[in-house]
Amino acid sequence: MPTAAMPVAAAPKIRLPFWLLVAVFCLLWASAFSVAKLAIADCPPLLLLAARFLLAGLVVFGAAAAYGLPLRQGRRDLLLFAALGVANQAVYLGLGYIGMRSMSSGLAALIISANPVLAALGAALFLGERMSWQKVVGLLAGVGGVAFVVQNRLAGGADHVAGIVLAVGALISLVAGTILFKRFAPSSGPLSGPLSGSGGGPWGSLWVGNGVQSLAAGLATLPFALAFERVGDIVPTWSLLAAMAYLVLIVSVFAYLLWFHMLSVSGATAASSYHFLMPPLGLLFGWLLLGEPVAGTDLLGIVPVAFGIYLVTRPVGPAHTGASAGPQWSRPADPRPRRAAPGHGGRTHPAAASPPRPWAAAGDVRRGSRG
Repeated sequence: MPTAAMPVAAAPKIRLPFWLLVAVFCLLWASAFSVAKLAIADCPPLLLLAARFLLAGLVVFGAAAAYGLPLRQGRRDLLLFAALGVANQAVYLGLGYIGMRSMSSGLAALIISANPVLAALGAALFLGERMSWQKVVGLLAGVGGVAFVVQNRLAGGADHVAGIVLAVGALISLVAGTILFKRFAPSSGPLSGPLSGSGGGPWGSLWVGNGVQSLAAGLATLPFALAFERVGDIVPTWSLLAAMAYLVLIVSVFAYLLWFHMLSVSGATAASSYHFLMPPLGLLFGWLLLGEPVAGTDLLGIVPVAFGIYLVTRPVGPAHTGASAGPQWSRPADPRPRRAAPGHGGRTHPAAASPPRPWAAAGDVRRGSRG
């Protein structure tokens, strides 16, 4: 018997600095590699992921229902979020977890930090985002630092080529999911729910979307886990339980919501470019939690990576409104008329009728929505 949803009380606007959101996300995202490596010591990787995804989906939908957020979504958005779950979670983490069995967690974080390079190329090809010379130089500097560390790690014999190949495959899947989200952004729009006191609709959409992603990833991973791994190989330990709780609640639920929030309020390249913060953090957590050695060459390779961060995230001019501009849902609407958007019957709505969509902001122009 269906129960009536509890009304969502209006909340005051909360405008957190974008750098703070980035810092929190980077810490959570980088720590997940080391925590996952701790977990796969007691549980096969695909079984671990299938359980993580399914539990996270149940937690998200349960929290959304308890809070009274609307659970209905359009078919297009459901299919999009399901595809994102397969690309951004099942394939990405499946390859990454299997790869970490033959490589360090720090090196895995380092390889995935090359995300901005492919994301910038994909955004230029599929989203119409502009590639300035400083972005090109910054991205090359960053990937050069990553390559330098990887080469020295391989020379030391501590990491295996097979693990690195799987990590590269995980990187490609993550980039594909990033471009997919930006190219076919949900029709419900950006966050404007409880965080901005507008009734919870789009914010509920993002919660439901995260739940759909997790469940789709779990259902996609489960057959492979049962086919290639044995439940009897799971060793129940307190460390496995703690790691699972962290990966489900902190990473799969909170960090993924935070990631798509950041992706919605910034350009694809700008949001992904902060992955260059992951190498030092990934090495740090690997050293703290797993005792993985950190060589002088690792620290040396971080220098061009930091330089790449500065170039990629540095505003190029007054028109730049990417990551450094912060959340954009609270900005006044653009008075210029908008073109008709696909899926709205060809009607043209004035910009003042609704808040501007952050993925159509300057510096992040999608094909088909250029003004």
